[in-house]
Amino acid sequence: MKECIALLGGSFDPVHHGHVALAALFAGLLQPDQLRILPARPWQKSSLQASDAQRVAMLELAFTGQPLMGTTPVSIDLQEIERGSATYTVETLRGLRAELGEQSSIVFLMGADQLQKLDTWRDWQELFRLANLGVAARPGYDLDQDKLPPAVAAALAGRLATPAEVRATPCGKVCLAQSLAVDISATQVRNALHAGAQTGAGIGTDISALLPPQVLDYIQQHNLYKS
Repeated sequence: MKECIALLGGSFDPVHHGHVALAALFAGLLQPDQLRILPARPWQKSSLQASDAQRVAMLELAFTGQPLMGTTPVSIDLQEIERGSATYTVETLRGLRAELGEQSSIVFLMGADQLQKLDTWRDWQELFRLANLGVAARPGYDLDQDKLPPAVAAALAGRLATPAEVRATPCGKVCLAQSLAVDISATQVRNALHAGAQTGAGIGTDISALLPPQVLDYIQQHNLYKS
């Protein structure tokens, strides 16, 4: 059986239950040989509130050794941080394809909100020549093709596949998962943490429901997202 590598990228500022749920969903569906978590360097570096080291530390707390991923090995891939400059997803996938060879199945994971703006990404159609896509539904974002931008819907036509087909194919397939009902954004988390700090209310149950407890502890210990 071909090697299958699932890749979840993002700013993770901070990592939250939505990220973990997305990764766990596809870990279960694909049974990949490895799940790589890829903290990105966004073009607007100033938009990040946590440092690279802090984002990596929170990812390690959220993912390393956690039972939600089953038997799937999880690693934090630091290539974009170590590159020292912002990069596009297509560049990262080119490098990963060169590393893994032509036969490995690479599955880039994303939420439906990202799929709906996929045609704004750099060289986005090349993504299908480098990897498969695993896309999870998210409340408020429809995966029906008539709800997608026409160019994205056209690109998906003929590519939809089962998890088993995606796992067995190096690139070019798309697996849609309708069963992810978690609706959390990092902006929502940051705003809630900031509001708690401003009002003196501290960490409420609404915030603790958004984050893995060990990540929330780290945020409190390092006084993150208060301003």
